[in-house]
Amino acid sequence: MLPRLLARISLAFVVAVSVPAWSSDTDMAKSYAELLAKSYAELFAPVQGAGAGKALHMVTPEAFLVKVKANEPLVALDVRTPAETDVYSVTLPGALLIPINELFTEANLTRIPTDKTVVVICQTGTRATAAGTALRHIGFENVYVLKGGFKALVAYMGPKEANTPLQPDTATK
Repeated sequence: MLPRLLARISLAFVVAVSVPAWSSDTDMAKSYAELLAKSYAELFAPVQGAGAGKALHMVTPEAFLVKVKANEPLVALDVRTPAETDVYSVTLPGALLIPINELFTEANLTRIPTDKTVVVICQTGTRATAAGTALRHIGFENVYVLKGGFKALVAYMGPKEANTPLQPDTATK
């Protein structure tokens, strides 16, 4: 009889202690979700109509090449996998190759400069858009995404030019 009574008392104690804890976790999770939603609402508020691309910090291949040729201080951040970057990658000085699944570690985030424009690049722009949005969300202000990725860049430049290292325009300086 005594073991049963102790078991019931123990069960009652566990339930009495855990229910408020579960409730607190639920309340905390709800509060965090509301805060996150508010933050995303602010981040995406300017994303409307014809200005959506600009609000999302998208840069066209043409605008990207103008910046490169003008020798503007920028860093290309390639977020593709090592298997993809082994085939071809960004050859610009200071380019970073950090796969998206490794991007958000403290060590890799410290590699991303805050004093230069960062252009995130992937194959088609999908991963770069996700990475660029997340980077801006955590405080990187000067992060842009190459619209359409390498695919759009090659289509804009042509295959021969896309495989020739770019030289800064000395005539513009």
